[in-house]
Amino acid sequence: MNMINRIEHWGDAHHPAWMDIVRIALGVFLFVKGVSFISDTTRLSKLVTGLDLHLYTVASVHYVAFAHIFGGFLIALGCLTRISAIIQIPILLVAVFFVNFRSGFSYLNSELWLSIITLILVVTFAVVGSGRFSMDEWMKNHDR
Repeated sequence: MNMINRIEHWGDAHHPAWMDIVRIALGVFLFVKGVSFISDTTRLSKLVTGLDLHLYTVASVHYVAFAHIFGGFLIALGCLTRISAIIQIPILLVAVFFVNFRSGFSYLNSELWLSIITLILVVTFAVVGSGRFSMDEWMKNHDR
């Protein structure tokens, strides 16, 4: 058994039921954050332009909004949770280290703390998976 299969097996075996509530809340939060990015694209464009990474601003804005909306929806449903969580990791790493960290590392910078907590949760669900109350589990049990 290779390393990825062992991590997946360990995550499936060590997933308490209360983590499903956290997974659903994380998915809803990411979905709402994506909708807020779509509704205020100028704010997101300013954040991405301020990074000076020479990225195509329009493409990166659409990637962030698309990943948050559809990834959050899939995480909330528990469908393709690991893949959806892995897609969120680069966005949150940029949010933590390049966007929010510039505002200062203090308890007053709530966006930084929110990004850090979201990053920790996304990495956690990339490892432990979706849990018992999810579409993945339902499809696995009804596939037989």
